[in-house]
Amino acid sequence: MGKVTVCVAVVCGVAVTAAAAVVIHRKMKKSGKWVKAMEIVKEFEESCRTPISKLKQVADAMTVEMHAGLASEGGSKLKMLITYVDSLPTGDEKGLFYALDLGGTNFRVLRVLLGGKDGGILKQQFKEVSIPPNKMTGSSAALFDYIAAELAKFVAQEEDDFKPTSGRPRELGFTFSFPVMQTSIASGTLLRWTKGFSIDETVGQDVVAELTKALERQGLEMRVSALVNDTVGTLAGGKYANNDVVVSVILGTGSNAAYVERAQAIPKWHGLLPKSGEMVINMEWGNFRSSHLPLTEYDQALDAESLNPGEQIYEKVISGMYLGEIFRRVLCRMAKEAFFGDIVPPKLKEPFILGTPVMSAMHHDTSPDLKVVANNLKDILEISNTSLKMRKVIVQLCDIVATRGARLSAAGLLGILKKMGRDTIKEGEKQKTVIAMDGGLYEHYEEYRNSLENCLKELLGEEVFKTIKIEHSNDGSGIGAALLAASHSQYLEDES
Repeated sequence: MGKVTVCVAVVCGVAVTAAAAVVIHRKMKKSGKWVKAMEIVKEFEESCRTPISKLKQVADAMTVEMHAGLASEGGSKLKMLITYVDSLPTGDEKGLFYALDLGGTNFRVLRVLLGGKDGGILKQQFKEVSIPPNKMTGSSAALFDYIAAELAKFVAQEEDDFKPTSGRPRELGFTFSFPVMQTSIASGTLLRWTKGFSIDETVGQDVVAELTKALERQGLEMRVSALVNDTVGTLAGGKYANNDVVVSVILGTGSNAAYVERAQAIPKWHGLLPKSGEMVINMEWGNFRSSHLPLTEYDQALDAESLNPGEQIYEKVISGMYLGEIFRRVLCRMAKEAFFGDIVPPKLKEPFILGTPVMSAMHHDTSPDLKVVANNLKDILEISNTSLKMRKVIVQLCDIVATRGARLSAAGLLGILKKMGRDTIKEGEKQKTVIAMDGGLYEHYEEYRNSLENCLKELLGEEVFKTIKIEHSNDGSGIGAALLAASHSQYLEDES
């Protein structure tokens, strides 16, 4: 009978076999990795904290910047742009109107038939089109020609119900959701691109003129009668449905806010005061920044590598374009330093591979084994065989990123309400403030939406919050543009 050799090692003062020693070593190594992983999560969570005291500082900073932006051009990181919309739709508008809504990676074309007083919106149709990435960074003519061609196709499918009054060109409201210096209700110069667009030759040009030239090249007779920002369109659409709407916010690919300001409270306005005494202000709040914003190393790296470093800092922590990317960057560090060592899954290294809709789906996963998380990791990142423990950490990361974004959005809203004097209740006044909200992030990311609304309630207090209502203004930016085209139609006087 042969000899059997048993190797014995001593681990932590206990004699064990070599095989067992290897297992213990692996477990210790593995637990060391988990300690490192949890350190990264804890450090990230700490950097993202948004206690009420900090949020109130953010809100105060927003109000200060609003005042500065209204006082002079370039006086603030907030542009506080004068929109030339001094009266919102009344409900008397009548006829066929088109809208083009260019707000991100997709654009929409709409037609709306308005029935005048008590008629409301009789009929509407729309079509959504994706913009190829090469058109977002190519030439100005290529982008606008692509859009005009799609609009021409849509017009060609007009049904008999929708035919315009003979002898009149069709009228279009153009929702253009990028920073524009408006010079009238139907002209405006592009200040800069955001949301992944980068076409230098368009900057400094009148975007209505660019679109009009493209429409002419298509042989399409159509007049742009209103240039509006998506947030202003949402405000108009919201006001058409509910007269108490005075603020609008977009939380989608990007983010912005608009509100109704007293014309006398705009020192930089040098024209005649409008008859209404009011003016809609497009804040361009995505460009807000403050030392009170809780920014992490991941936010700083994302910003440095973005197409617009140093710009749109607030947007980069609250909006749909960036939440999934912040999450990916934290996950990438965890993969490298805790989960996989030097062999980081190649897909995880791809910027923007994890869109916010994916992050939302994982965040909302209620299955006991977090199957949605597992499937997304496998299908998108090609990471399989993940443990439940790891999947739970991923849900936790989603929660940290989304909660910070939602609470900072609520702080921005408080800043606007403070500027309007609607953050307190005035004795004897029956005040009602309605905020029209639009955008895929707000509409589809339930945890984000709930966190925002709960935080606003916390910031305002129970009593004041009862006077505030947030309404989802579905497709406000598209319908709102058509409504503003109607209320600024060149034919209004012919009909009166």
